[in-house]
Amino acid sequence: MTTYFSIQGREQFVANFGGPVRIGVDIGGTFTDLILLDAHGGVATRKLSTTPDDYRAAILQGVAALLEETGVDPAAAREIVHGTTVATNTILEHRGAPTGLITTRGFRDTLEIGRLRYPRLYDLTWRKPVPLVERRWRIEVAERLDARGRVVTPLDEAAVRSALTFLLAEGIRSLAVCLVHSYANPDHERRLAEIVREVAPDLPLALSSEILPEIGEYERTSTTAINAYIQPVVGRYLTDLEASLASLGVRAPVLVMQSNGGVMSARAAAVRPIQIVESGPAAGVIAAQSLGRLIDLPNAVTLDMGGTTAKSSLIEDGAPRYVSEYEVGAGLNVGNRLNRGAGYILRVPAIDIAEIGAGGGSLVWVDPAGALHVGPRSAGAVPGPLCYRSGGEEPTLTDANLLLGYLNPEVLLGGSLAIDYGYARDVFAEKVARPLRLDVAEAAFGVHRIAVANMVRVVKAVSSERGRDPRRFALIAYGGNGPVHAARVAAELGMRRIVIPPGPGLFSAFGLLVAPPAHHFGRTLLREVHALDPADLEASFREIEDNARAELAREGHDRDAIQITRAADLRYVGQSFELRIPLGPGPLDSAALADLAERFGAEHERTYGHRAASDPIEVVNIRITALARRADIPDQHLRALQSPHSPNRQPRAAYFGPAVGWREIPVLSREAVGAEKRSGPLIVEEYDATTVVPPDATIYRDHWNNLIVELAGNRETPEGSHDHSERED
Repeated sequence: MTTYFSIQGREQFVANFGGPVRIGVDIGGTFTDLILLDAHGGVATRKLSTTPDDYRAAILQGVAALLEETGVDPAAAREIVHGTTVATNTILEHRGAPTGLITTRGFRDTLEIGRLRYPRLYDLTWRKPVPLVERRWRIEVAERLDARGRVVTPLDEAAVRSALTFLLAEGIRSLAVCLVHSYANPDHERRLAEIVREVAPDLPLALSSEILPEIGEYERTSTTAINAYIQPVVGRYLTDLEASLASLGVRAPVLVMQSNGGVMSARAAAVRPIQIVESGPAAGVIAAQSLGRLIDLPNAVTLDMGGTTAKSSLIEDGAPRYVSEYEVGAGLNVGNRLNRGAGYILRVPAIDIAEIGAGGGSLVWVDPAGALHVGPRSAGAVPGPLCYRSGGEEPTLTDANLLLGYLNPEVLLGGSLAIDYGYARDVFAEKVARPLRLDVAEAAFGVHRIAVANMVRVVKAVSSERGRDPRRFALIAYGGNGPVHAARVAAELGMRRIVIPPGPGLFSAFGLLVAPPAHHFGRTLLREVHALDPADLEASFREIEDNARAELAREGHDRDAIQITRAADLRYVGQSFELRIPLGPGPLDSAALADLAERFGAEHERTYGHRAASDPIEVVNIRITALARRADIPDQHLRALQSPHSPNRQPRAAYFGPAVGWREIPVLSREAVGAEKRSGPLIVEEYDATTVVPPDATIYRDHWNNLIVELAGNRETPEGSHDHSERED
């Protein structure tokens, strides 16, 4: 079912489509969301069940329906911006290409040795993740550089040819090359690549000196190997997607969301798929950043909860926070500097996002000891929650929220998804309530509280564990299930204000169309700050900035529209971890370096609780972000993202825990929420999400059509925010 969001109404809305349009496509674990924008503020959306056997099926169905029902000519599509889980799932499900690795003699087992970190020290049953490259396909060759890039042992080209002959006979379909200290001198890797091109010109190849020219043998090897492992799968997917869209008459370029919050061409993503592993979650953060600029809310924590996971990120002073590396497949996915080793390390710039398996489809189960659990496994799109009656046989968080009265007991998605309340209640009672010796409401509320506790964990991971007090931030909640849980999550954290944007269940797809084309580049420097020559540092920055401009120019962007920002990874000499500090726009001179060292000390104290004022500081890596500026999305798109008026919703009973019990409460549409504050408890029900307002909260709608929920428990106003209650609708 397509739902049109427009101030004018469907007939005028369809008639007004005639100019160029842009389409965002966000694949989630349960739903695939599409959003179409024209240049005049028109918006159309579609939400379909994800098709995990072939993600393209839902995309093509959605794009075809949007174009047909809006009357837009397929040739009017100017770009398709895609957030995808293909790269992530390829790693998690071990479905990558058979991959070989050629490395320096003595470094064959780098992937298995790792950093010797264990996420669960006292769990004797824990096993390290199996390397993505099998040991027999990891081949050593004689060569050696020192840390300055000087040749110690020349490259043995005969050994390279012998290794290639063996690997090709073994049936590898991709190759990673990671030679020691190649970040300091790439000549050996480049010569090895020339030999590969002679022997197997069509073999996908990833060189560490191109993928990650930075210090750290394990991180560089892991990142390069992952890129090679997923490169054929992602490349084939993107090629097939473009061909399938062309069959519909849509020949617009496909852009892909990166983990760092920018978009890149499908061609670039096929070569460096490591940049799109956290593609989907990043889009929501960029949408929240854009919303914050619009409503003058520079400091916020995001809560993005869909069908399979809950994700959180922090926006401070109008910008997301970034990490230089993270793990895939590690459970609670956080850029955590201490708890490492449970997943596959990727050292690529990414928005600092914490993620945990707590979504609407998370399975609810009782273990043999009688303990209640929510997730991490999910029913996903297939078979889905019990109440969908699409084959699911296990209770989920969605079923618990339904039984608490939080969700419509008859239909969801504007009436397109029928709900079987009785079946969900019967199975939940049998498999959860009875084993716990509780009635259904008490058991369902326990499930809800456990899910909230999991979400609190991810919010803390990006706030208090990063030295930020969440009480000084607003909470922006979105995703199909984020608004259901947002008020209780905020209450647990002492946060006061919650912002529910228009179209919350489709908000990440909106973020795809806000994100600018961007590339992040870095290089190891390894110099103490006091010994740095500002002119040499400037020259190093200029070199990688020229590479970034050339890359964006190849993608068709005007060089004059490219904006560059600089940063550096710093640490005290002898430390193992770095902190990223942005550099200002001014000239690099002695004063700028002194200011950089001072800001590093302040950030170190804020993050770790102390600074070592007399210890020398070194720059480990320098980094740049290159953005291609583009025209802003018209502001009216946000206000147009509103559900059409629907029949009056009937009040229903909802359960708010043993202290409050069951309450008969009003159920409103977003449009029925006015500019005047209204006290809870109540529920706001719309096409793609449901907002639960508890008894101790108020709600109103601001000028931009956001729902603003305020909790009575904490009266501290978030930093940098305006009091939305003073705005007029």
